[in-house]
Amino acid sequence: MITAEPRPAPSPDTPLAPAPRVRSAREGDAAELADLSRPFVRSGALRERPVALYAAHAADFLVAEAPGGGLEGCVGLRVHVAGAGECGGPAGVLYNFCVAGPSQGRGVGAGLLGAALAAARARSLGALFTATTGSGALFLRHGFAPSAAWSAPRAWVRSLDPRRDALVLARAL
Repeated sequence: MITAEPRPAPSPDTPLAPAPRVRSAREGDAAELADLSRPFVRSGALRERPVALYAAHAADFLVAEAPGGGLEGCVGLRVHVAGAGECGGPAGVLYNFCVAGPSQGRGVGAGLLGAALAAARARSLGALFTATTGSGALFLRHGFAPSAAWSAPRAWVRSLDPRRDALVLARAL
């Protein structure tokens, strides 16, 4: 998911904030991941996840850390191996992608997505999938395209809530 309330890109005269440092999340980031995601849960852009789930799956997450500390954004990358009857090798799913309101339009999302693409390539994944209730513009700018859900990992597709009417996007790596 991209954002609950996209903001326009800053004008050319607006100084850009220093690029955030993207790093792997740690179990101790769980509460801050939940706090960062909360506005997007309230808007319906993300599903609610308890802090314990963020702690248990901290290894899935990349986080953008502001120069002064604190998290500006996050994205989860879960690897799915091909199951019985599925074609292809392992694929990745990006989830819980969000950028704090004040950091939107400043390159934080693009930095996170670039880092997630690099991590997926390093793991030799064949494709990445995501689902968004937004426009998906950031993903589309980075080579993702609308995809049929049947081409995505079955376990992930089964976890999608059909009431959310999410757009499934994919990118070959």
